[in-house]
Amino acid sequence: MQILQPPSWARPRGYSNGVATSGQLIFISGQIGWDEQCQFQTNDFVGQARQALENIIAILAEADGKPEHITRLTWYVVDKREYLDNGRALGEVYREVIGKHYPAMTAVQVTALMEDAARVEIEATAVIPQP
Repeated sequence: MQILQPPSWARPRGYSNGVATSGQLIFISGQIGWDEQCQFQTNDFVGQARQALENIIAILAEADGKPEHITRLTWYVVDKREYLDNGRALGEVYREVIGKHYPAMTAVQVTALMEDAARVEIEATAVIPQP
């Protein structure tokens, strides 16, 4: 995977501006903070983000993918302040689940998610290299 970083640009923290790669494309629909039985175990933003990321990793594993194969994440949050105020804890959870791999990322505040109890939804794109 090649990180695309114009040399004169400031290096981003916690994400990449662009990624180039080739292989099998994997598209993972938006995952929210509920478990495999569609039950929320917490109303906490960071806890729900952890679960959503774990859900992404579980789905990716079905295609023999690993966290380092993720090329793009899109985060939909219902409260921008909640996202920004939890940056440090969110970063810790991210590194625990994904590791020190920072794909292209976008975060967007939305008015609501389809599940009323959901605080965050994360969708992913991954590319598994061809052998």
